[in-house]
Amino acid sequence: MAPPRKDTQKLSNRQRIAALLRVAKISHVAAPSILYIRIVSSTLDSVLPIATTFFAALTTTELTQAYNGEEGAGQLAIFYVLITAVLGVVSLAWSQLESYLGRLARYKLEAAVSDQMTEQFLALEYWRYDDKETADLLDKSRRFSNFFTSMFDTLGSILTALIGLISSVIALAFVSWWLGMLLLIAVIPGLVIQYRLSKARTNHWAQNVESRRKAGYIGWQLTQLTSIAEIRLYGLVQYLLQLRQKYRDMDEREQILIERRFIGLELFANIIEAVVEVVALIYVTLQIIGHILPVGQFVFVQQIVSRGLGSMRSVAQSFITIDEDLANLAAYDTFMKLPRQASGGQELTKTPAAIEVDNVTFSYPNNTAVVLKEVTMTVKKGEIIAIVGENGAGKSTLVKLLLGFYMPTKGQIRVGGVPTSELSIRTWHARVSVLQQSSLDFEYAHAKDNVIFGDVARPFSEKRYVAALEMAEAQEFVEKLPKKDQTYISRWMESDDGTPGVELSGGQRQRLALARSFYRDSDVLILDEPTSAIDALAEARIFKRLLTQKDKTIITISHRLSTVRRADRIYVIEHGKVVEQGTHSELVKQKGAYYTLFESQL
Repeated sequence: MAPPRKDTQKLSNRQRIAALLRVAKISHVAAPSILYIRIVSSTLDSVLPIATTFFAALTTTELTQAYNGEEGAGQLAIFYVLITAVLGVVSLAWSQLESYLGRLARYKLEAAVSDQMTEQFLALEYWRYDDKETADLLDKSRRFSNFFTSMFDTLGSILTALIGLISSVIALAFVSWWLGMLLLIAVIPGLVIQYRLSKARTNHWAQNVESRRKAGYIGWQLTQLTSIAEIRLYGLVQYLLQLRQKYRDMDEREQILIERRFIGLELFANIIEAVVEVVALIYVTLQIIGHILPVGQFVFVQQIVSRGLGSMRSVAQSFITIDEDLANLAAYDTFMKLPRQASGGQELTKTPAAIEVDNVTFSYPNNTAVVLKEVTMTVKKGEIIAIVGENGAGKSTLVKLLLGFYMPTKGQIRVGGVPTSELSIRTWHARVSVLQQSSLDFEYAHAKDNVIFGDVARPFSEKRYVAALEMAEAQEFVEKLPKKDQTYISRWMESDDGTPGVELSGGQRQRLALARSFYRDSDVLILDEPTSAIDALAEARIFKRLLTQKDKTIITISHRLSTVRRADRIYVIEHGKVVEQGTHSELVKQKGAYYTLFESQL
């Protein structure tokens, strides 16, 4: 399947509305309560201040009339003050309740969105992990995922501001219909200008994903302990700092220039708003002087006009921050709809009698280069098979095909007689262990956890755990750790009692990874240069123990003759083709590709 095209289209207004509705839908599915809380909150946050202003205006009018000696005005003023106080208490109580409920709901929402995205990422078709277009899509999706809750809060602020703006227009219309229309007209220039600014910034962001990624990666690499020695040795510090600044300028400086282009327009919109506010206040003043409106209407109009204009600015400012994320939402939706790794329905219920590679040819998706050409081999239950060849010959690619991460372009791979395209990959993976040269370290876990993570589907077995450490020759160095197997394998982690973790050597890490694989105790073991950091003598002892387990099917890729020569059968791969096969003795006698490959070790 072809990778997704890079989307260069700009979001239309219709797409923006659809995106906003999509945000609400995602929120409702992930955490239903947060949507209802946000709607109620936005309504109360908009209406309560207007109601408070209304009663404040009535209070001012009654106080004026009471001052002039009008009977009963003082009692009404006190009554309005009490109503205003009650509204204040309601507003304060709701604010505290909303803070708690909102925080709880946002936590649920953030966790749900993040988990859904991570699950989708780990289930994608395997070729996408090497695809640049998918990486771009993932960058945008991560941005959406990481800031979804803040974007939802921004959406809530927009809703609050819109309700506040509409409420202000309606409230002014009760004083004078043309004041309401005037306020509505006044906010249009500011909204249009901010909308255009938002679009310009969003378009710029979409066009600079790669430069931002480069700057971020350089910054990350400059702070990695594993990178510092080489960077300083080669004198790359200043060069890389300047290179990061170059990419950063391409992104940040252009954004500043975009802001500068809109300064004049924003000033024009502000002047219009100021003129409208002055006109409204002069009109109310004249009406009060002419005894057409009560005195309190001045306070009411002044507060409502100010609130209406403030709501408009809030809407415009929110659009600046949210429009970019709405564009990322489109990427998020696309990402979440990407096809997952296909898997057949036939389950593997027992150890496969054989693993057969039948005339397999393979090219990576979206690449015409042929990596494997008509490869045929058979691995029977209990056999030890070695696959050898120079770097780039196709050995690791063959392992990915055996595991079902990729499907052959031509030919078939059968596990227990079932093609991998029809096999339940989950049940196949449950019976296989894979250990590669770059082993995975769980630095946030103890040494013991790094072993037992090999099999979390079954209850912990002390017997298997001890046996795995012994087989990997890891028991000795684990016993010497500060807290033995309860020691973290990263010096940046520390135990509850303050004992710091340790930094393991490459060989120790590989032994721990080997122990994890042995603890898994799988039927099939695939080893892809897993002992490159372990000395040859220790490797020979480890493999000797492995060979005593006759019930295991072992496929190993290695450049060490001491390991390869023990195999029941050896396959030599050159340029993606099997050019020789046989036992060590047979291949040495042929003095062909195998002999040439290991001549120095022979």
